[in-house]
Amino acid sequence: MTTPPKTPQALKGVRILSLSLNLPGPAALLRLKRMGASCVKLEPPAPANAPAGGTGDPMCAYSRTAYDALHPGIRIQAVNLKTEAGQKVLKRELTKTDVLLTSFRPSALNKLGLDWASLHRIFPSLSLVMIVGAPGARAEAPGHDLTYLAENDLVTGLDLPATLYADMAGALMAVEAVLQAVLLQGKTGKGHRFEVALSQAAAHLALPRHWGLTLPGTAIGGGHAGYQLYPCLDGRVALAALEPHFAKSLCAAAGLAWSTPAMMMEPATQQAIAGFVAKLSCRELEQLALEHDIPLHTLPN
Repeated sequence: MTTPPKTPQALKGVRILSLSLNLPGPAALLRLKRMGASCVKLEPPAPANAPAGGTGDPMCAYSRTAYDALHPGIRIQAVNLKTEAGQKVLKRELTKTDVLLTSFRPSALNKLGLDWASLHRIFPSLSLVMIVGAPGARAEAPGHDLTYLAENDLVTGLDLPATLYADMAGALMAVEAVLQAVLLQGKTGKGHRFEVALSQAAAHLALPRHWGLTLPGTAIGGGHAGYQLYPCLDGRVALAALEPHFAKSLCAAAGLAWSTPAMMMEPATQQAIAGFVAKLSCRELEQLALEHDIPLHTLPN
């Protein structure tokens, strides 16, 4: 993984306390850290049967690699929030915090005394960003990335999605909420509450499909011969020659006479390009892209 470029330290001096586990919250916290925020995370103590070096964040058990990648520069402390000692640690941290980031269900927050009414009364300048599964009353219902994608028509066939889209989009929306909170705190001097629902993050990703842009048979849904995945001699190629000037270059490379952009939606054009690509290797296709200015990416076997 390449090292991300340095970003302006826009959040320098801002203190974030996270109680969020698994993926969305830690992914958001890492981005906030890279913006200059001082980031602290309270985790439950590691389970009794955890391997050496294990933590109370389930992500550590799912993938130690992912857990380590999510926490560089984050100060982590194991705290049992259900105990009196843990509550003391939490309240001490909250007195120094600008934004609290959570991923508990609302009922769990209430039990910990972290409902918004209580927080705002005790810490009026503190903002709360709640990551939940679904908005409003549905926040108590169980769910996960896969179910939120499925309810927004983003799961096709029986293959699992290539990544955790709702979780990662939710992380970005949580960062957006923190930035809004910081801006509003600067204007009003008061804390504000934000709810980030992973189901709504999935719905945002699904908008192009909802608009019909990516439905089967449409230009971006497989109907356009230049915007397609094709098998080649030693792998696959992802072609993205969608705009007419790219499509025209693709047709020229494939030896097809150009007429109008409408020809790219014809089955005969797709068959001709598929036959042309099938005879070439990934290396040959990459060279072709350079020579003819065609957007593509090869996926060797």
